[in-house]
Amino acid sequence: MTHPASADRSTIFKEGLKAGWPICLGYLPIGMAFGVLAQKAGLTPLQIGLMSIMVFAGSSQFIAVSMLSGGASAPAIIITTFVVNLRHVLMSSVLAVYLRAARRRWLALYAYGVTDESFAVNLPRFHAHNWRLPQALVVNHAANLTWVISTVAGGIGGRFIPEGAFGIDYALIAMFICLLIYQIRKPIHLITAVIAGLTAVGLALVIPGNTYIVIASIVAATVGVIIQRKAMRRDPHNG
Repeated sequence: MTHPASADRSTIFKEGLKAGWPICLGYLPIGMAFGVLAQKAGLTPLQIGLMSIMVFAGSSQFIAVSMLSGGASAPAIIITTFVVNLRHVLMSSVLAVYLRAARRRWLALYAYGVTDESFAVNLPRFHAHNWRLPQALVVNHAANLTWVISTVAGGIGGRFIPEGAFGIDYALIAMFICLLIYQIRKPIHLITAVIAGLTAVGLALVIPGNTYIVIASIVAATVGVIIQRKAMRRDPHNG
Protein backbone atom coordinates (compact mmCIF):
# COMPACT_ATOMS: atom_id res chain seq x y z
CA MET A 1 0.00 0.00 0.00
CA THR A 2 1.36 3.42 -0.98
CA HIS A 3 1.70 5.95 1.82
CA PRO A 4 -0.47 9.09 1.16
CA ALA A 5 2.50 11.44 1.68
CA SER A 6 4.61 9.41 -0.74
CA ALA A 7 1.81 9.44 -3.32
CA ASP A 8 1.45 13.20 -2.94
CA ARG A 9 5.19 13.72 -3.46
CA SER A 10 5.06 11.50 -6.52
CA THR A 11 2.17 13.53 -7.95
CA ILE A 12 3.99 16.80 -7.28
CA PHE A 13 7.13 15.47 -8.96
CA LYS A 14 5.21 14.25 -12.00
CA GLU A 15 3.28 17.52 -12.37
CA GLY A 16 6.47 19.54 -12.09
CA LEU A 17 8.29 17.42 -14.66
CA LYS A 18 5.30 17.52 -16.99
CA ALA A 19 5.36 21.32 -16.92
CA GLY A 20 9.14 21.64 -16.97
CA TRP A 21 10.22 19.09 -19.59
CA PRO A 22 10.03 21.61 -22.49
CA ILE A 23 12.52 23.81 -20.62
CA CYS A 24 14.81 20.84 -20.03
CA LEU A 25 14.55 19.86 -23.69
CA GLY A 26 15.40 23.40 -24.74
CA TYR A 27 18.28 23.66 -22.28
CA LEU A 28 20.08 20.64 -23.73
CA PRO A 29 21.20 22.29 -27.00
CA ILE A 30 21.51 25.77 -25.45
CA GLY A 31 23.55 24.46 -22.54
CA MET A 32 25.84 22.46 -24.77
CA ALA A 33 26.25 25.49 -27.02
CA PHE A 34 27.27 27.55 -24.01
CA GLY A 35 29.67 24.83 -22.91
CA VAL A 36 31.34 24.84 -26.31
CA LEU A 37 31.70 28.63 -26.32
CA ALA A 38 33.02 28.61 -22.74
CA GLN A 39 35.57 25.96 -23.65
CA LYS A 40 36.70 28.09 -26.59
CA ALA A 41 37.09 31.01 -24.15
CA GLY A 42 39.50 28.95 -22.04
CA LEU A 43 37.27 27.55 -19.27
CA THR A 44 37.64 23.96 -18.09
CA PRO A 45 34.61 21.65 -17.69
CA LEU A 46 34.92 22.04 -13.90
CA GLN A 47 34.87 25.84 -14.19
CA ILE A 48 31.93 25.67 -16.58
CA GLY A 49 30.00 23.46 -14.14
CA LEU A 50 30.74 25.73 -11.18
CA MET A 51 29.67 28.78 -13.20
CA SER A 52 26.38 27.10 -14.14
CA ILE A 53 25.72 26.19 -10.51
CA MET A 54 26.63 29.54 -8.97
CA VAL A 55 25.27 31.84 -11.69
CA PHE A 56 22.56 29.78 -13.43
CA ALA A 57 21.59 32.54 -15.85
CA GLY A 58 22.05 31.67 -19.49
CA SER A 59 22.18 35.16 -20.93
CA SER A 60 24.61 36.38 -18.26
CA GLN A 61 26.82 33.35 -18.74
CA PHE A 62 26.93 33.90 -22.50
CA ILE A 63 27.76 37.57 -21.93
CA ALA A 64 30.44 36.73 -19.37
CA VAL A 65 32.11 34.25 -21.72
CA SER A 66 31.97 36.75 -24.56
CA MET A 67 33.59 39.39 -22.35
CA LEU A 68 36.23 36.93 -21.18
CA SER A 69 37.08 36.19 -24.81
CA GLY A 70 37.39 39.93 -25.40
CA GLY A 71 39.78 40.37 -22.47
CA ALA A 72 37.39 42.29 -20.20
CA SER A 73 38.29 42.75 -16.52
CA ALA A 74 36.52 40.90 -13.70
CA PRO A 75 34.79 44.05 -12.32
CA ALA A 76 33.46 44.89 -15.79
CA ILE A 77 32.06 41.38 -16.22
CA ILE A 78 30.48 41.38 -12.74
CA ILE A 79 28.83 44.78 -13.20
CA THR A 80 27.55 43.95 -16.68
CA THR A 81 26.02 40.62 -15.70
CA PHE A 82 24.53 42.20 -12.57
CA VAL A 83 22.78 44.85 -14.64
CA VAL A 84 21.53 42.29 -17.16
CA ASN A 85 20.16 40.16 -14.34
CA LEU A 86 18.20 43.05 -12.82
CA ARG A 87 15.24 41.78 -14.84
CA HIS A 88 14.99 39.03 -12.20
CA VAL A 89 13.85 41.70 -9.74
CA LEU A 90 10.86 42.39 -11.99
CA MET A 91 10.09 38.68 -12.42
CA SER A 92 10.44 37.98 -8.70
CA SER A 93 8.15 40.87 -7.78
CA VAL A 94 5.44 39.36 -9.99
CA LEU A 95 5.91 35.86 -8.54
CA ALA A 96 5.97 37.16 -4.95
CA VAL A 97 2.23 37.83 -5.13
CA TYR A 98 1.60 34.07 -5.27
CA LEU A 99 4.19 33.07 -2.66
CA ARG A 100 3.29 35.23 0.32
CA ALA A 101 2.63 32.25 2.60
CA ALA A 102 5.82 30.37 1.72
CA ARG A 103 8.64 29.94 4.25
CA ARG A 104 11.81 31.91 3.66
CA ARG A 105 14.03 28.87 3.20
CA TRP A 106 11.78 27.57 0.42
CA LEU A 107 11.58 31.04 -1.11
CA ALA A 108 15.38 31.22 -1.20
CA LEU A 109 15.55 27.82 -2.90
CA TYR A 110 12.87 28.86 -5.37
CA ALA A 111 14.48 32.25 -6.06
CA TYR A 112 17.74 30.52 -6.98
CA GLY A 113 15.98 28.67 -9.79
CA VAL A 114 14.04 31.60 -11.29
CA THR A 115 14.95 32.06 -14.94
CA ASP A 116 13.15 33.54 -17.94
CA GLU A 117 12.00 30.06 -18.93
CA SER A 118 10.81 28.86 -15.50
CA PHE A 119 9.07 32.22 -15.01
CA ALA A 120 7.23 31.75 -18.31
CA VAL A 121 6.14 28.24 -17.30
CA ASN A 122 5.23 28.85 -13.65
CA LEU A 123 3.50 32.25 -13.82
CA PRO A 124 0.46 31.23 -15.92
CA ARG A 125 -0.09 28.24 -13.63
CA PHE A 126 0.16 30.37 -10.49
CA HIS A 127 -2.22 32.84 -12.11
CA ALA A 128 -4.72 30.03 -12.77
CA HIS A 129 -4.52 29.10 -9.06
CA ASN A 130 -3.81 25.44 -9.82
CA TRP A 131 -0.11 25.54 -8.99
CA ARG A 132 1.84 25.42 -5.76
CA LEU A 133 5.41 26.07 -4.69
CA PRO A 134 6.44 22.36 -4.61
CA GLN A 135 5.56 21.87 -8.31
CA ALA A 136 7.30 25.14 -9.18
CA LEU A 137 10.41 23.97 -7.32
CA VAL A 138 10.47 20.79 -9.41
CA VAL A 139 10.26 22.87 -12.58
CA ASN A 140 13.08 25.17 -11.48
CA HIS A 141 15.51 22.54 -10.29
CA ALA A 142 14.88 19.99 -13.02
CA ALA A 143 15.81 22.81 -15.40
CA ASN A 144 18.83 23.70 -13.25
CA LEU A 145 20.12 20.11 -13.24
CA THR A 146 19.66 19.84 -17.00
CA TRP A 147 21.47 23.13 -17.53
CA VAL A 148 24.48 22.12 -15.43
CA ILE A 149 24.80 18.70 -17.08
CA SER A 150 24.42 20.07 -20.62
CA THR A 151 26.92 22.91 -20.11
CA VAL A 152 29.53 20.54 -18.72
CA ALA A 153 28.87 18.13 -21.59
CA GLY A 154 29.37 21.00 -24.03
CA GLY A 155 32.61 21.93 -22.29
CA ILE A 156 33.90 18.37 -22.55
CA GLY A 157 32.92 18.02 -26.20
CA GLY A 158 33.86 21.57 -27.19
CA ARG A 159 37.42 20.64 -28.13
CA PHE A 160 36.05 18.44 -30.91
CA ILE A 161 33.80 21.15 -32.41
CA PRO A 162 35.17 23.93 -34.64
CA GLU A 163 34.55 27.47 -33.39
CA GLY A 164 31.34 29.00 -34.80
CA ALA A 165 30.06 25.67 -36.16
CA PHE A 166 26.34 24.75 -36.30
CA GLY A 167 25.19 28.33 -35.60
CA ILE A 168 26.06 27.94 -31.92
CA ASP A 169 26.38 31.71 -31.43
CA TYR A 170 22.68 32.11 -32.32
CA ALA A 171 21.35 29.44 -29.94
CA LEU A 172 20.40 31.70 -27.01
CA ILE A 173 18.78 34.31 -29.25
CA ALA A 174 16.63 31.61 -30.88
CA MET A 175 15.46 30.37 -27.48
CA PHE A 176 14.38 33.86 -26.37
CA ILE A 177 12.48 34.38 -29.64
CA CYS A 178 10.54 31.16 -29.01
CA LEU A 179 9.77 32.20 -25.43
CA LEU A 180 8.50 35.57 -26.64
CA ILE A 181 6.20 34.01 -29.23
CA TYR A 182 4.66 31.65 -26.68
CA GLN A 183 4.03 34.55 -24.27
CA ILE A 184 2.10 36.69 -26.79
CA ARG A 185 -1.56 35.93 -26.10
CA LYS A 186 -3.18 39.37 -26.33
CA PRO A 187 -2.65 42.48 -28.46
CA ILE A 188 -1.16 44.29 -25.45
CA HIS A 189 1.55 41.63 -25.22
CA LEU A 190 2.50 42.18 -28.84
CA ILE A 191 2.47 45.95 -28.43
CA THR A 192 4.71 45.73 -25.35
CA ALA A 193 7.11 43.37 -27.13
CA VAL A 194 7.38 45.70 -30.13
CA ILE A 195 7.98 48.73 -27.87
CA ALA A 196 10.67 46.82 -25.96
CA GLY A 197 12.38 45.72 -29.18
CA LEU A 198 12.37 49.14 -30.82
CA THR A 199 13.47 50.87 -27.61
CA ALA A 200 16.30 48.38 -27.08
CA VAL A 201 17.56 48.81 -30.64
CA GLY A 202 17.42 52.59 -30.37
CA LEU A 203 19.18 52.69 -27.00
CA ALA A 204 21.82 50.19 -28.13
CA LEU A 205 23.01 52.75 -30.67
CA VAL A 206 23.67 55.41 -28.02
CA ILE A 207 24.28 53.55 -24.73
CA PRO A 208 27.42 51.40 -24.30
CA GLY A 209 27.25 48.03 -22.60
CA ASN A 210 24.02 46.11 -21.93
CA THR A 211 22.13 48.52 -19.66
CA TYR A 212 19.82 49.34 -22.58
CA ILE A 213 18.18 45.92 -22.07
CA VAL A 214 16.96 46.80 -18.57
CA ILE A 215 15.95 50.33 -19.56
CA ALA A 216 14.00 49.07 -22.58
CA SER A 217 12.23 46.47 -20.42
CA ILE A 218 11.16 49.08 -17.85
CA VAL A 219 10.01 51.53 -20.53
CA ALA A 220 8.02 48.88 -22.41
CA ALA A 221 6.43 47.50 -19.24
CA THR A 222 5.44 50.99 -18.10
CA VAL A 223 3.95 51.94 -21.45
CA GLY A 224 2.16 48.59 -21.61
CA VAL A 225 0.56 49.11 -18.19
CA ILE A 226 -0.55 52.64 -19.14
CA ILE A 227 -2.10 51.42 -22.41
CA GLN A 228 -3.84 48.52 -20.69
CA ARG A 229 -5.28 50.73 -17.93
CA LYS A 230 -6.64 53.20 -20.48
CA ALA A 231 -8.18 50.34 -22.46
CA MET A 232 -9.80 48.94 -19.30
CA ARG A 233 -11.28 52.32 -18.42
CA ARG A 234 -12.92 52.50 -21.82
CA ASP A 235 -14.15 48.92 -21.66
CA PRO A 236 -14.09 47.45 -18.10
CA HIS A 237 -15.24 44.05 -19.43
CA ASN A 238 -12.31 43.76 -21.81
CA GLY A 239 -9.43 42.87 -19.47
